[in-house]
Amino acid sequence: MLISTTGSSMIWPFLLIYIKGQVNLPLSTITILTTINATSGLISALLAGPITDRLGRKWVLVFSLIGNGLVYLFMSQASTLPAFAILMAFSGIFNPVYRVSSDAMLADLIPPDRRPDAYALLRLSNNAGISLGPSMGGLLTVLSYSVAFYFAAGGLILYGLLLAFLAYETLPPQTTVQAFTRTFRGYLDVLRDRPFLSFVSTFILVQMSGVLMWVLLPVYAHDQFQIPESQYGLIPTTNALMVVFFQVFVTKITRRYRALPVMAVGSLLYALGVGSVALGEGFIAFWLSMVIMTVGELILMPTASTYVAHLAPADMRGRYMSISGLTWNIAYGIAPPAGGYLSDQISPQAIWIGGLLAGFSAFMGYSFLARQNRDKGINQK
Repeated sequence: MLISTTGSSMIWPFLLIYIKGQVNLPLSTITILTTINATSGLISALLAGPITDRLGRKWVLVFSLIGNGLVYLFMSQASTLPAFAILMAFSGIFNPVYRVSSDAMLADLIPPDRRPDAYALLRLSNNAGISLGPSMGGLLTVLSYSVAFYFAAGGLILYGLLLAFLAYETLPPQTTVQAFTRTFRGYLDVLRDRPFLSFVSTFILVQMSGVLMWVLLPVYAHDQFQIPESQYGLIPTTNALMVVFFQVFVTKITRRYRALPVMAVGSLLYALGVGSVALGEGFIAFWLSMVIMTVGELILMPTASTYVAHLAPADMRGRYMSISGLTWNIAYGIAPPAGGYLSDQISPQAIWIGGLLAGFSAFMGYSFLARQNRDKGINQK
């Protein structure tokens, strides 16, 4: 996990900056690539659950990691919008498969009462890699973007090979047979789960707020304030270090409370962090905005993963994780193009007002759902 996240996080904070420089087109055009990536990701996420429930977790993980590594290798040579569009589509296919299969593998291994801690530790491992990647990538891009792409590809392929030789399958054989007979019909059962669908629709809003920060802040800082990649890399590194050092502590506190109110608080902090970017005028201000949003992330993300895992039956967990994973793809497909449009048609600062509204809407949504559950006497942790 550490190897792959270090490699991939060298690239993703600066990817749109790189593509924008290669094709020399407006932001509203460049961000269409995120919609392409998200659309292929939506299809992949729908297939990922049945695939992992049928074929198991291990080889699906290996396939997705090596495939994404090859995508980064080809990106280092791309120079046209159609080429980037094809590669972004393939990246969109591999990412949800990895996310769903790794989440399902973790849920297979960990009993329900330990999952909050397990998901927190998983995020800690991810962010240990992310704490290194952006800073390293920012320095490498000063020399050459190609070198950063090679490092990213190497990390993903190496992790895939390690899993191929060292990991074992976690899905019991009897679960695999059952999943085979219910491959796609199981989605109908998921779509009948109203508490889960209410969670998903609200989660999309807060994901949109976060996507704007992760995808467009590097471009905004670079184009509007001439902050170089080598300096900007410290901002996502700060996010990752906060997760590494504080996630377990925060999770020990949040697990004492009902999930929906906790997610409401996390969503509000997302809104405040993203919205505050509109007031900032330099590196320190953007760094502080990331710190605020990261506190919301520490509160929200492990709670959301645990909430989904508790709602899902064991043999349907891959499908629930698939649908939950769609929230990122939907947000990633909508938010950057919307932000690019706001930037080109109104002002660059309008991006962050939009993020504020999305995050605050999620806060209101989770607050409403929490009140509904309280009125019904439901104590969902």
